[in-house]
Amino acid sequence: MQLPTLDLIVFILITFGNVLFGASFFFKNKTAGQFTSGGGNLPAWVVGMSIFATFVSSISFLALPGNAYSTNWNALVFSFSIPVAAILAVKFFVPLYRGIGSISAYNYLEMRFGTWARVYASACYLLTQLMRTGAILLLLALPINALFGFNIKTIIIVTGIAVTLYSMLGGIQAVVWTDAIQGIVLIAGAIVSALVITFSMPEGPSQVFEIAAANNKFSLGSFGSSLSESTFWVILIYGLFINLQNYGIDQNFVQRYMATSSDKQAKSSALFGSLLYVPVSVIFFYIGTALYSYYTARPELLPAELTQPGMGDKVFPYFIVNGLPTGITGLLIAAIFAAGMSTVSTSLNSTATIILTDYYQRYINKNASEKSSMSVLYISSMVIGFLGVLIALSLVGVESVLDAWWSLASIFSGGMLGLFLLAFLSRKVRRIDAIVGVIVGALVIIWMSLSPLYFNSENLLAFRSPFHSNLTIVIGTLVIFLLGFVSMKFFFRKK
Repeated sequence: MQLPTLDLIVFILITFGNVLFGASFFFKNKTAGQFTSGGGNLPAWVVGMSIFATFVSSISFLALPGNAYSTNWNALVFSFSIPVAAILAVKFFVPLYRGIGSISAYNYLEMRFGTWARVYASACYLLTQLMRTGAILLLLALPINALFGFNIKTIIIVTGIAVTLYSMLGGIQAVVWTDAIQGIVLIAGAIVSALVITFSMPEGPSQVFEIAAANNKFSLGSFGSSLSESTFWVILIYGLFINLQNYGIDQNFVQRYMATSSDKQAKSSALFGSLLYVPVSVIFFYIGTALYSYYTARPELLPAELTQPGMGDKVFPYFIVNGLPTGITGLLIAAIFAAGMSTVSTSLNSTATIILTDYYQRYINKNASEKSSMSVLYISSMVIGFLGVLIALSLVGVESVLDAWWSLASIFSGGMLGLFLLAFLSRKVRRIDAIVGVIVGALVIIWMSLSPLYFNSENLLAFRSPFHSNLTIVIGTLVIFLLGFVSMKFFFRKK
């Protein structure tokens, strides 16, 4: 469809204004420390907004309303675990990393278990972020293509170049400040959408709640004990482990702990960013539920193809184009772009930092000058951005490959979290104990992640994992943690 001129102007101003603003920080990056941590002088509220924006991707902006439209509020339970993880981060993780003083999240693992642990975790992180960059660039292009018909590959290339440019030139300061702006645009877009839908109901705002309640749309899911279904407890436990992983071992978060001037500011930014996500996610779910009520009350406004099962994710994009006033549509598209750009820029900066600290300065040039360090950061950002674009282009039209990647992502992340918890919770766990735990735990995670993809025939069903896919990281992490302790107590003990 043809994009109205006003919407196009709003979209261009917000999107390219962000890019130019981020690139302007090039003149403030004189040292590697300024590039990776902003010199430790960034405002707490900006870092907090950046943490929030890191939580939210363009997929969240569309998938959460789509989920609420198709089902209920079960997935919102994930957000309930965030305050718990945030409090644990403030109490334990922030002081840990700031006390060590290293910008790398994986230096701590080397201190506890040796070089192998740091290389294992950092390599898993680099692979995860590289593929994540490609996946987000593709998933960002899909709704834009569906909304306005722009060529998918062109969207990927233009977006990839723009984000790589300001991430490479501006460093963490560009990432954090543009994250803050993008987060504000995202919140504004969500609030405006929710208000427009609510006040467009034929019988007034109360009709949203009447229709939704009559159809059980506010349900948080079953409170049963099943481990194979998406119950309240499965989602809550899954969310707790995922968020412990984010705060405990994710380089994106650790860099932000180091970006403020004091422990107090680092803690307040961690709390602010994480807790802000909770009410915003409620708005996303409300949008989906309100859309259900809106199109139930006015079914003639929804095309027949969007009423079919599995089309829930496309209802909100349809409303953005056809139900919002001109100008507001441009704001919403800019918000979707902003969320995706925020995720990609964060990945680019964090991977460049790990390449510098965990590989170049560790194995290639231990006495690297500021000039050579900055060169590594610039080149790494550019190469990762380029590879991310290539990966996104290679995934166009190959949905099964994308599904397989999300399964592989849990393999990497599960092992990292289990290893971190072994290191953090006991000083007596040895290197060999950690190795045993990681090997067995990784095998369990691989089985749980891939068995649903490969054990589909009747004679192989017995080999499939009986657990819900969200429990992969939970069970894998527990296996690593518990086996590490068992090994410490009973195996490889010297007389």
